[in-house]
Amino acid sequence: MRYKLLGNSGLRVSELCLGTMTFGEEGWGSSKEESGRVLQAFAEAGGNFVDTADFYSGGKSERFLGELLGEDRDSFVVATKYTLARHPQDPNATGNHRKNLVQALDASLKRLGTDYVDVLWVHQWDFFTPIEEVMRALDDQVRAGKVLYVGISDTPAWVVARANTMAEAYGWTPFVATQAQYSLVERTVERELVPMAQALDLATTAWSPLGMGVLTGKYAATTSPAEGRLANSQRPNSLPERNLEIARVVGEVAAELGATPAQLALAWLMSRPGVVIPVVGARQESQLKENLGAVDVKLNRDQLERLDQVSAIELGFPHDFLMAMRRTNYVLGSTLDRIDNHRASRSGLPLNQ
Repeated sequence: MRYKLLGNSGLRVSELCLGTMTFGEEGWGSSKEESGRVLQAFAEAGGNFVDTADFYSGGKSERFLGELLGEDRDSFVVATKYTLARHPQDPNATGNHRKNLVQALDASLKRLGTDYVDVLWVHQWDFFTPIEEVMRALDDQVRAGKVLYVGISDTPAWVVARANTMAEAYGWTPFVATQAQYSLVERTVERELVPMAQALDLATTAWSPLGMGVLTGKYAATTSPAEGRLANSQRPNSLPERNLEIARVVGEVAAELGATPAQLALAWLMSRPGVVIPVVGARQESQLKENLGAVDVKLNRDQLERLDQVSAIELGFPHDFLMAMRRTNYVLGSTLDRIDNHRASRSGLPLNQ
């Protein structure tokens, strides 16, 4: 396992993050004993970045994680989240505002059995709370020593950019990372969120990196899924043809490399520009060990191009329009191909465009 700097911070995190949504989830998830085996396998492979949330399993995920970490807690980078409804009938027990933040964080620290979390995520943007209230409230928790770094999940790029600009202007703690749904079957984050993250030097942690199970190899057009998030909601014949075609190519490339489809899908994410860290979850130790094999999968240029072509998306306006304009003389004249733009890779643009 290699380590990455978490965005524009000095914090070292493993190149794969262990998602613990399954910890304590009865039926679909894992018992405490199996959760312990999953965590131990992750740690033995060198993993130190663990992600949970106050909402997961009604708080059991945090409680299990805290008990399993025990005296080794300081050796791990523990990330949790606040925002989602803790008490559905209480209007102030949900959302991004200061009151919910303070109460939710204190409850999370109690369940985790620790006096601080390494990363606190805003779980989702609520479109009610002013950005300045969120950033100042987060900064207060950092200054109080309860939180070391802050990140934001499932939020429009313009909100994140404005929040960090505000934090920079007022000397508050900025976001060092974003979290979003990102996989070969879900690349729409590449329109705004990923370029923003590259430009601002934020890490991107990718949830559902296996496309809700589509990229595990279990959802071929000729079979029915036996388990996973899609088991009760979608069958292969109801999946978009595009997703099935992506799964087919993933299987082909994986076979060429002697890897599993899941390993291939994770390796593709890890090869993306900037800092992209897949959040891998597992109900069983064997599933996690398979996923961990992704760190040894190396894709060549031809394989990357095949995966890119089958999963490519339209960026839409204004991106497609602006790229088309760049191929004319209207914007940059006739010297475009003679301009060396060292900032291109951080803007989300290909270096040769």
